Amino acid sequence: MLFRSFSMSQKQTHEFQTEVSQLLDLMIHSLYSNKEIFLRELVSNASDAIDKLKFESLSNDKLIEAKDEPSIHIDIDKDAGTITIKDNGIGMTHDEVMENIGTIANSGTKKYLEGLDKNQTQDSNLIGQFGVGFYSAFIVSNTVTLLSRKAGDDKANGTKWISKGKGDYSIETVELEDYGTTIILDVKKAEKEFIDDFRIRGVISKYSDHITVPIMMLKPSEEDKDVIEYEKINEATAFWMKDKKELSQADYDEFYKALTYDFEGPLTQIHNRVEGKLDYSSLLYIPKKAPFDMWEPKRKSGVKLYAKRVFIMEGNEELLPQYLRFIKGVIDTADLSLNVSREILQGSKVVDTIKKASVKRILSELDKMSKNKPENYATFWKEFGMVIKEGVVEDFANKDKISNLLRFTSTSADSSDQTISLKDYIGRMQEGQKNIYYVTADTYEAAKGSPHLEIFKQKDIEVLLLSDRVDEWLVANFGDFEEFSLKSIAKGDLEDLDSKEDKKKKEKTVKDFESVITKAQEILSNQVKEVKVSSRLSESPSCLVADENELGGNMERIMKSLGQDIPDTKPILEINPDHPLVIKLKTKVDEDLVKVLFDQAVLSEGGQIKEPAEFVKRMNKLMLG
Repeated sequence: MLFRSFSMSQKQTHEFQTEVSQLLDLMIHSLYSNKEIFLRELVSNASDAIDKLKFESLSNDKLIEAKDEPSIHIDIDKDAGTITIKDNGIGMTHDEVMENIGTIANSGTKKYLEGLDKNQTQDSNLIGQFGVGFYSAFIVSNTVTLLSRKAGDDKANGTKWISKGKGDYSIETVELEDYGTTIILDVKKAEKEFIDDFRIRGVISKYSDHITVPIMMLKPSEEDKDVIEYEKINEATAFWMKDKKELSQADYDEFYKALTYDFEGPLTQIHNRVEGKLDYSSLLYIPKKAPFDMWEPKRKSGVKLYAKRVFIMEGNEELLPQYLRFIKGVIDTADLSLNVSREILQGSKVVDTIKKASVKRILSELDKMSKNKPENYATFWKEFGMVIKEGVVEDFANKDKISNLLRFTSTSADSSDQTISLKDYIGRMQEGQKNIYYVTADTYEAAKGSPHLEIFKQKDIEVLLLSDRVDEWLVANFGDFEEFSLKSIAKGDLEDLDSKEDKKKKEKTVKDFESVITKAQEILSNQVKEVKVSSRLSESPSCLVADENELGGNMERIMKSLGQDIPDTKPILEINPDHPLVIKLKTKVDEDLVKVLFDQAVLSEGGQIKEPAEFVKRMNKLMLG
């Protein structure tokens, strides 16, 4: 028999305060979109009660009866439609039940509720605001019955509390054989899905698997239904809380696979324990393969947040920045409430501190991998390099650390594999070189074949070949690396490459082509800002150049593809004075030839010409003489 009424006590009925009733109604109907959280709350409360008993029994001889192995029992009665959660924790006295269960909110409840509009009541995490996790039981229950006896108290001093969650509750003193707390849920017909052994086990596995207290349920027995045998249904140990010295790589790999459902182990893991002003543990993994939905706009982080080994949420952007969304793992802290909401996380100093420390460790681990295990880093970069590049824009505070992790290909390489660091580039720079030069294009092949490279090949100056979509945003927001600036070879002048002799020669050439330039500008007045003699071309007849502070052709195309409005700007057309087609213009400035030179320049940088049919006609006409 679970309890019996104690004759010396009368059953008392109490009404909730008006604002408490309002709060309770809001919570039941709009607090949780995920109803299964009620079990997480009740199990967490039970675990806390057991932890409290362990602590208090160290200094209180009256708690000597608390010698049983700590455990939480969950029983399902399909016939009665009930779920029972029982713990052998500290328990509560009559007054404590009144204080902790009979009263929900603090004195600011009424004022808070008055300030809520309809939309806010739907979204507000009331549990996070008031600490009323127990009342989540009413989400699935018609009636909640609580039985509790303080450990060390007389059996006659038990307390029975009952409420339908609709304005009042009853409380009376009863005799209870067992210390601890028992909660009986009379489950609503609409929530009968929870009157199922498999369903309850699944919820425990999701939220409470790593609570250190064993959670027990009846073991299914097909042979003898009269035999009652309980089994532990949770892991009852938090893997991330174990000492690193006790764990092998095989252990880490096994946990990773169980956590992520990945078929193979990770590249590496970062296991950390912090004690002091903050108390938290983290186990973060760097996978070998990028997920298929890496570039989905709604892609969330793979890090799970626990509070005191109880699962809270995952995929929250407050835990790690977006450019580290490929990281998998667990963060567990004792400094957050079990009922913390996503909104509360946004302004949490605890979360912000953990986030900064985690980012620092991840970047440090990647830097170490790049130096000590270059093969592993090459694998990492191939899968996640483009995501890391986002960090230069997203995480200015760690820009220098991220910059050291960046890898590119260049004119010094024979393949599209991105293996060259900025430090590698600087180490090969020519004496007196002031900039890190780069060119952007839609593809590696287009970048490698860019006519803008011609002068750099002649002078044996290395150029980074950038063809990832994110590269345009990277260079636009990059600034300097060490004392060197990134400079596009398709923007502005390249006068710093010219010797005194080159500059004198160019001045003479400009004068020789003055009339050609004037007439060409008239012909292309609607398409270009200016026509200039080029000092960057040696083989190609023409190319397009943007002003230093304007969008390049590749960036314009990317923004258009994203449906973005772009400024109405015109490029500069540069012509090669040594090319036969350009020399031909000195004899006669042919309109068809000028327009062909422009269209060729558009095509050479990966753009699309506006009138392809006209371009073909002009080419045919020129070829026929």
